[in-house]
Amino acid sequence: MIRKLGLLFAIASIIGMAACGSGGTNNPTSAVTSVSVSCSPTTVPSGGTSQCSATVSGTGNFSTAVAWSASAGSISSTGLLTAPMVTTTLVDTVTATSTQNTSVAGTANVTVNPTSSSSNVAPITVDAGPAGLGYIATNVAFVTITVCVPGTSNCQNIDHVTVDTGSSGLRLLPTSSGGELSLSLPQENDSNGNPLAECLVFLDGYIWGPVQTADVTIAGESASNIPVQLIIPSTSSPGVPQSCSDQNPSGGNGNEGNSLSDFGANGIIGVGLFQQDCGPGCTNLNGSPPPVYYECTSSGCNPTFATLAQQLPNPVSTFAADNNGVLIQLPAVPDGGSSTVNGSLIFGIGTQANNGLGSATVYPVPDSGSNAGDIVTTFNGTQYQGFVDSGSNGLFFLDSSVAGVPATCTGDLTSWYCPTTSPDNLMASNQGQSTSGPVGTPVQTNFSIESAQTLFSGSNTAFSTLGGPLSDTFDWGLSFFYGRNMFTAIENMSSPGGTGPYFAF
Repeated sequence: MIRKLGLLFAIASIIGMAACGSGGTNNPTSAVTSVSVSCSPTTVPSGGTSQCSATVSGTGNFSTAVAWSASAGSISSTGLLTAPMVTTTLVDTVTATSTQNTSVAGTANVTVNPTSSSSNVAPITVDAGPAGLGYIATNVAFVTITVCVPGTSNCQNIDHVTVDTGSSGLRLLPTSSGGELSLSLPQENDSNGNPLAECLVFLDGYIWGPVQTADVTIAGESASNIPVQLIIPSTSSPGVPQSCSDQNPSGGNGNEGNSLSDFGANGIIGVGLFQQDCGPGCTNLNGSPPPVYYECTSSGCNPTFATLAQQLPNPVSTFAADNNGVLIQLPAVPDGGSSTVNGSLIFGIGTQANNGLGSATVYPVPDSGSNAGDIVTTFNGTQYQGFVDSGSNGLFFLDSSVAGVPATCTGDLTSWYCPTTSPDNLMASNQGQSTSGPVGTPVQTNFSIESAQTLFSGSNTAFSTLGGPLSDTFDWGLSFFYGRNMFTAIENMSSPGGTGPYFAF
């Protein structure tokens, strides 16, 4: 056996020397004929990333290996382009060169846009979270906003505010809860002249606090004298009413405004489908008011009706322009995740050159009823309600037995999937719906789930393959946003895709 291996090595050496001397390959019967390159997305913000892939064609037993290069910025050995920081639009040419035959190469262009050149673009960052958080944030898109006492120059920049397409309204964590907001903002009163407060319930807990007013600026867009919510801890006044705390979801975290660690950000800006966070359901004076808005007196806080003007608005709907929706652009993220991702929150749909729908599919959703804001997701032949939510930090869907994902995680990670085959490649289809049922043609959607235990073992913060169980529902969270142009159109606002509400991607 030793002599036979030695003979093979000798033959390989002779072939290699001949190939080197003639300029051919190390296998005379193989040849690389072409290399094609594609990158997603094809347009990124300054400093953003795009995942590129190469397809090598040839004859015989040819090699598919390529060497990557880029005309600007940097690109990894796996084809992940990190664009340069630019002040004007740049076309970055990505090249994949065959390692077997260096005379054969393919190229693709990625357009890099400056984030500061347009008044309707706010930079988004997915990173480890605000200072003092105490742990690494996972899959949270953050933006910086400016908040001012109405009509004054008394302003404050607030960083690490979560971008949420699943809600409407701006909510801020004050210094009393460990957040950044230190301004004293005017109190909003109800129709009786008493202080107004709000209880908002999420999938994993609730927040409570007074409604105040502020001027808000994001990028070059501004909203004047709008109601915002102050997120306060349970130890602050006014105290949390029982009708609010009773809404804590099963297994929920309770009042997430108790600390920066509980809430995970310095605030949350809801740029979702609706112009107000509650809408007509909180204005109807017939019957009992829902436990959303509260009138607070010396004897406590009780549910009350609130006019549309008193409710928290989607700040985008109050802009003078670019006010019919938002586009979130985040670059593709490879399996295993990325340490930091930079993207853009672009205001308006079809209002400027940078926010056109392009080839995106429009998914209309109802603006009322039990399925308001939901698309239809079909998985393994069964239809489920689904929603698109940048404020959710994973793909949350069904349970392990229904989804076919082999296992959920153990220990402290039971809210995540840990498939034994990782990544576990899955497929669903999405379509819009009206109050009468599904509309449009189902569009196939491929997605993958990796073991959360493996993903969390490093220091990455952005994951396209992170998911967990959510009974009978599909929550297309931030994991779904990477590598896609994700549009959220606001109700009753006109746009090239029709009158909102709708999602498009």
